[in-house]
Amino acid sequence: MKCPYCGGKDSEVIDTRHTNNSSIRRRRVCESCGKRFTTYEKIETVPLMVIKKSEIREPYDRAKLEGGIIRACHKRPISVTQIAALVDDLESQIYSRDEREISSSEIGEMVMEALRDLDDVAYVRFASVYREFKDVDTFLREIEKLAKKKDHVSK
Repeated sequence: MKCPYCGGKDSEVIDTRHTNNSSIRRRRVCESCGKRFTTYEKIETVPLMVIKKSEIREPYDRAKLEGGIIRACHKRPISVTQIAALVDDLESQIYSRDEREISSSEIGEMVMEALRDLDDVAYVRFASVYREFKDVDTFLREIEKLAKKKDHVSK
């Protein structure tokens, strides 16, 4: 494993842990510079394909999922750990399906459901982009639906 600090080619594994999303976390120390770094190993599976609105298929990309959630949670009281756990959970749901294809709309709905439970503002931000709100009225209707659900749950 190449050291991210000095580029050295030899490192020693000092700790190994299994994570909840079928990957292995390894803590390493570079034998050249002595710095520590973490690597993650994932089991390689049959690639999952995402079907876009335009019917184009592209390989699933965790970074895209994570990026959308990070943008929705910008300047919200949500930690990086919470975001990582949310992405891990969503990814686990996606990969646990029997099909090797999933539509981007299914992923979007899953993200909105998860964000609705995590943070109202992050949910509305994501929904406004995902559902392509065209005007203020659409935005207000979504907020009203969210408020009604909150009132119903609190009763």
